[in-house]
Amino acid sequence: MTELDTARQDAATLETAPTRYIEGNGIRFAYRRLGPSVGTPLVLLQHFSGNIDAWDPVVVNALAADRPVIAFDNAGVGRSTGETPDNVAAMARDAVDFITSLGLSEVDLLGFSLGGCVAQQIAAEHGRLVRKLILVGTAPKGGEEHLLAVLQEAFSQPDAPDPRLPLFFTKSSASQSSGLAFLKRTKMRKDDRDTDNGSAVTDPQAKALITWCATPDPEHAILRAIRQPTLVVSGSDDTMLPANNAYAMFKALSNAQLILYPDSGHGALFQHHEMFVSNVRPFLEA
Repeated sequence: MTELDTARQDAATLETAPTRYIEGNGIRFAYRRLGPSVGTPLVLLQHFSGNIDAWDPVVVNALAADRPVIAFDNAGVGRSTGETPDNVAAMARDAVDFITSLGLSEVDLLGFSLGGCVAQQIAAEHGRLVRKLILVGTAPKGGEEHLLAVLQEAFSQPDAPDPRLPLFFTKSSASQSSGLAFLKRTKMRKDDRDTDNGSAVTDPQAKALITWCATPDPEHAILRAIRQPTLVVSGSDDTMLPANNAYAMFKALSNAQLILYPDSGHGALFQHHEMFVSNVRPFLEA
């Protein structure tokens, strides 16, 4: 990378960074890379139905101020080729193929929702690849989920400008106001936006998440295999993947911290974005 390329990457934001592509095990992965060229990269693993442009720019850009941050589309999502798997283990393998195809030997992972399930699988199986782990609004294997019920409720609200408003935020005026601001931020990128591949992504992803939570793991084998320092984050009123999942993960993990944000739902990291970044940065730097 030339000095000019490095400067452009340092200055890029989620809204302005070019979408790049790389081949890994037969899949052409779409991704954006922000922040400095040195340091342990933070790889973002996205939620059910989400693509690169579903991330909150204010969160991603703030995290990229002092470290490399990589947002990508896993197999079949957005502009990445291949088929979206219907199980977490295969999603984890695809994500590892992406990471290693970039030539990275050590990364931090931030897994949100379904991405948090994938992050757990990767961290448990690839101890040397993952340095630190951030699990947000997610569930352990065998955890509690209400995906279909919450989706049905959200899509039954015709007055909502976007289903993410009732899905990610509580009914309080403060949370709803934060939700509207979040939706506005996700639409700031006007050119070269990522694509929505509809049911070809959401159907297998829903099966993967529901199966993950429906598969008993009474000994918490996945969590007990994770030795990396882990930050577990949840909203106080997450209706999709309730906060008791976060507490269960905190108790079973060997080296975890737990943070619960007030008056917040599944999108707590977007509602309380300043607090979230202020919690994540020292955790990664320690």
